[in-house]
Amino acid sequence: MLQRLRRQWLRRRLKDEAYAFLFEPAPPGELVGIDCETTTLDIRRAELLSVAAIRIRGDRILTSERLELVVRPEGRPGEQGVLIHQLRPLDIARGVPADQAIDQVLRFIGSRPLVGYYLEFDVAVLDRHVRPKIGIPLPNRQIEVSALYYDFKQKRSPPGSNIDLRFGTIREELGLPELAEHDAFNDALLAAMIYLRLARPRAQPTNQPIPLSS
Repeated sequence: MLQRLRRQWLRRRLKDEAYAFLFEPAPPGELVGIDCETTTLDIRRAELLSVAAIRIRGDRILTSERLELVVRPEGRPGEQGVLIHQLRPLDIARGVPADQAIDQVLRFIGSRPLVGYYLEFDVAVLDRHVRPKIGIPLPNRQIEVSALYYDFKQKRSPPGSNIDLRFGTIREELGLPELAEHDAFNDALLAAMIYLRLARPRAQPTNQPIPLSS
């Protein structure tokens, strides 16, 4: 109910009708795994360096339906952040402007729910560009995979147990493959895998690989 009312409120405040598709019904059974890499984890100063998104349809991750963008930040990123993300100055210089990147992201995700790890941070960074462009923040429903994992572990742990919510720990506990870190596409893909493992446990038993589809 609250989600529906929020979407109605946001729809009335959308300033660019070219993005009305954000409020259309999502394709049945489709979601989008998403991740952003930024210059810092300080939300007040973070600038977008790269963004990746990958579609989930039913019980499959569609590796051919993906979006990967390097974004040219407005300021000059610190060397340490660039080294962490393995982005060369040349890569960043050739990146797309943030406004263009946001347009591509909005058209790729459409009205699909978003799936991610530390998703609140990523959406806050994106909204810094989305709000000036369309007048509202992202209206998409958000699914935080660490919250799914917390519920999963809480049911299987003694009361009061400490639950480790680090990305790597979740991956190991669920028997998922190790992927290179600090890469937007890898993190979006892993978030999608975690979602399928936890949200569709009967379809995705822990001893079987997650099906990928091109």
